[in-house]
Amino acid sequence: MFTTAIAGSLPKPAWLAETEKLWPQWTTQGPELQQAKADATLLWIKAQEDAGLDVIGDGEQARQHFVHGFVEQVEGIDFVNKVTMGIRNNRYDAQVPQVIAPLRLKGRVHAFEAQLARAHTKKKLKFTLPGPMTIVDTVADRFYGDKVKMAMAFAELLNQEALALQADGVDIIQFDEPAFNVYMDEAADWGVKALEVAARGLTCTTAVHICYGYGIEANNKWKETLGHEWRQYEKVFPALAKSSIQQVSLECMHSHVPMEMMKLLEGKDVMVGVIDVANPVIETAEEIADTIGRALQFVPKNRLIACTNCGLAPMSRAVAEAKLKALAEGAQLASQRYA
Repeated sequence: MFTTAIAGSLPKPAWLAETEKLWPQWTTQGPELQQAKADATLLWIKAQEDAGLDVIGDGEQARQHFVHGFVEQVEGIDFVNKVTMGIRNNRYDAQVPQVIAPLRLKGRVHAFEAQLARAHTKKKLKFTLPGPMTIVDTVADRFYGDKVKMAMAFAELLNQEALALQADGVDIIQFDEPAFNVYMDEAADWGVKALEVAARGLTCTTAVHICYGYGIEANNKWKETLGHEWRQYEKVFPALAKSSIQQVSLECMHSHVPMEMMKLLEGKDVMVGVIDVANPVIETAEEIADTIGRALQFVPKNRLIACTNCGLAPMSRAVAEAKLKALAEGAQLASQRYA
């Protein structure tokens, strides 16, 4: 009864890249790297299917980072002369490329991994792209001089790739917008508008993933400052409820997000995060089913999707595999309980 899916990323095997890192370095290059990316993608498709998930993703195995994997294929960006910049409202510093000229796609961005994944699973295929606002927060602007203008430029490029991914046979296109939980007023103002541009013309299912970040130290410390209740979603959910985006994610497992926030998403499918990505302890089926049960007070059964809080990239492969299995088992138990 309850569909299961992951937010997006999965750990990279040691033969592909450094392990348990958010910005891992590749262990090989050239044709060998391309083959390793393909092998890792197929490995995780099989692992998701074996775990019993309903919606399959590529695990972002062909991307070093969920934002830079896209912008690497954009003209007008200097990747050679990276600069250190505080991102997510200076939560942590990152080495970021610089926008130095008008933005234009070099060509297709994710055709290789999307077509590979489509050819190797008969299940629904979800593909993730970074959202415009989050891209703007992860590059240094040396050209546009205006956040909104640059976000709209990126949104147009995202739209080009999203339409091509749809043509590749992707069933669900998800835009990742962790910046929506940081710049709440801007997100509700122009962030959702930029997202609509990115999704323009899509007839496949559209989704937006908004979380409190990967389970890295900087994010965990930030969460400790947010108090007893995390109400960031309260600002942007009403704007998303009015948008054309069909699915919206939120972080639930071991978070302080009041579940009544889901009421703000009436009419949307809700990806309820029931897997903690900041804790290596494997959730039990009972814990997951209980969380789904609490969410059902605010979301109709037919609109609830059991999901991970965020990506699993920085975790160990063994932990990620166990969490995928727990996700499927917990959703199955919830289906039996709440049928």
